[in-house]
Amino acid sequence: MSTVVALMWEARAVEGRGNELLEWARAQVLAREPLRREVLRAAQDRVLVITWWQTPEGGPAADLPELPEPAADLITRAVHRWRFESVEVTPGG
Repeated sequence: MSTVVALMWEARAVEGRGNELLEWARAQVLAREPLRREVLRAAQDRVLVITWWQTPEGGPAADLPELPEPAADLITRAVHRWRFESVEVTPGG
């Protein structure tokens, strides 16, 4: 059996450079392809990237590829990262 792990990457661009950060995030190539990748944006020039990965049950999630830090002059603070393990999936309506 396998587990799905979601990696979340969130950064806040320097004011007025949100589109540049968005394009930077969209252009990043990972070492391998995730099951799914979604790029979102929000107020205050924030960019969020969520990737979903299939891992063996109890297997290593530590070696999953993640987006790097952008150039320091593009962001206002260090990137925030989270890892979540899927526990339930329900169909949409």
